[in-house]
Amino acid sequence: MTSKSATKNETGRSLPLPGPQAKGTVFAILIAISFVHLFNDSIQSVIPAIFPILKESMSLNYTQIGWISFAINFTASIMQPVIGLFSDKRPTPTILPIGMGFTLTGMLLLAYAADYKAVLIAVIFVGLGSAAFHPEGSRVSHMAAGPRRGLAQSIFQVGGNAGQSLAPMLTSWIFIPLGQFGAIWFTGIAAAGIVVQSFIARWYGNVLRTEGIARKKAVARRMKPEVRNRVMFAMIVLILLVFVRSWYSTSVGSYYSFYLMEVFKMPLADAQLYIFLFLGAGALGTFFGGPLADRFGKRNMIFLSMVLAAPLALALPYANQFWTAILLAIIGFIMLSSFSVTVVYAQMLVPGKIGTVSGLITGLAFGLGGVGALVLGNWIDKVGITHIMFLCGFLPLLGILTFLLPTDKTLNRWAEENGAEV
Repeated sequence: MTSKSATKNETGRSLPLPGPQAKGTVFAILIAISFVHLFNDSIQSVIPAIFPILKESMSLNYTQIGWISFAINFTASIMQPVIGLFSDKRPTPTILPIGMGFTLTGMLLLAYAADYKAVLIAVIFVGLGSAAFHPEGSRVSHMAAGPRRGLAQSIFQVGGNAGQSLAPMLTSWIFIPLGQFGAIWFTGIAAAGIVVQSFIARWYGNVLRTEGIARKKAVARRMKPEVRNRVMFAMIVLILLVFVRSWYSTSVGSYYSFYLMEVFKMPLADAQLYIFLFLGAGALGTFFGGPLADRFGKRNMIFLSMVLAAPLALALPYANQFWTAILLAIIGFIMLSSFSVTVVYAQMLVPGKIGTVSGLITGLAFGLGGVGALVLGNWIDKVGITHIMFLCGFLPLLGILTFLLPTDKTLNRWAEENGAEV
């Protein structure tokens, strides 16, 4: 399943052209990178999944749990744009399997961590592995996309969101019966990820050798000063929207199970099912979000994902146990449908900087989620979990700021004026 527009390497094998010039979409690579994204984020989801176990076994408070989440997310946040900037200047396919090696090391350390400090060190390794994967993974999906950029990014991101949705199930299936040592099982998943990443890196390297770096340099645009200012303003607005989505998702993913246990007196295993509904529906929303954005526009999709979720988020604290499950699933589907779309929109905003922009947006999602977990954990310790969950319901209202973003037509016009590829 490769592009019709292809070139050949030194062995005579056909290789697909990367980027929009390709007449087709390389689904084999997209599916492979999506599976690795599933591996990576399912491993990363071990961290919040193990929170209830660590809280009890190490007698942690909510603030300390917030610091664990902050450690992994902040590491990924800081390093992703750095790695993205490096790979824009010097694409390095071997980053992919090396990054998964860091993840494997982190899970091994987590399984044997004897105290709180050891847990922090372990999750930092997992954060480094995630930071290495996301910018290069997004670049691979861009290279294999052909003209279907939204669909390609959705295929890539749905693997990640599906992996994240496994966190509550991991708690029920692995960590409740096995405890912290259950993390050892995920070293096998990381090892499988290294194998698949090596295959992807080989394809990636072949494309680089065939096409050279010339195309990447050609798409970098020299923006007019007035356009540059508007792009900077739009990026600030986009970052604010990422902040809103990340904080709300963190409030549900990291703390909502504790809320359900307190308000509805649920056992932990039942509470985790509700979180799975939110994250699982979010993974489904991510898959549909890209194709819908290709059809109706990226900015429109970002706007709808925020505004349609807002009234439901406000109603959630007043719902009974049955309607809480329904609302969580709908909110997850709607709000996370724009996850991949946000990355593609940012790539349109700054063409030619695929790694940097992808690393910045996904890195900020991790980083802001980490900051959110830390701040929310501290607030919960001070005023109680019920009040904080109520206040988080107001966050999606900030989605109205999407109208400050340039339309898709405006981005295409800027690209044409500057001779850039979008």
